[in-house]
Amino acid sequence: MACGGPIDECFTAGWRLARKRFRVQLPAMSLDIASRFLERSRHYLGVEYPVKIRLALQALPPEQLWWRPNASSNSAGNLVLHLAGNVRQWIVSGVGGAPDVRQRDLEFSTRDGLPLEALLELLDSACADATAVLARLDAASLAESRVIQGRDTSVFSAVYHVVEHFSGHTGQIILLAKSFTPASVQFYDDAGGLARPLFLPEGRHDVD
Repeated sequence: MACGGPIDECFTAGWRLARKRFRVQLPAMSLDIASRFLERSRHYLGVEYPVKIRLALQALPPEQLWWRPNASSNSAGNLVLHLAGNVRQWIVSGVGGAPDVRQRDLEFSTRDGLPLEALLELLDSACADATAVLARLDAASLAESRVIQGRDTSVFSAVYHVVEHFSGHTGQIILLAKSFTPASVQFYDDAGGLARPLFLPEGRHDVD
């Protein structure tokens, strides 16, 4: 593709072309790849990320749950509210068709909100509802179109977005917990350089 205009116009044109080509390929996704993608997405949203968040927050001193390093940053509590809101809007509502009742601004403006267990229950409920939606999807449904947050997207892109978004904020929550209790948050046994996951039942792996 040739483009002689300003760089922002070239970027936009290139992005639209790549998006068009990608969407054409979606319906051809094999059943095996689609099922593996959905299975791993359910694992991350239903097991790995929520478990890591729970363990990190349980190690965090209670008075630090809603602590902010500065006015422009979020507390661990705000990040959990944000994750629950994002999962519900994009997957439970956007993909699954449930009513969208998200109040995104409150996810960031809340101060001294829910206690820890209530906060974790909110997140667990959102993740359980999301994984139930994912369990109903197949290769054909991943290619379907949706409008979420006013954006035209595909089911595949929506799920991918939620998983990567959840991963990023999980890392932020873990960092906050480790900054206050560095020795009490450990997810892997590094003996022998194998990084055996400690947050999963014995015998289960975080990758397969």
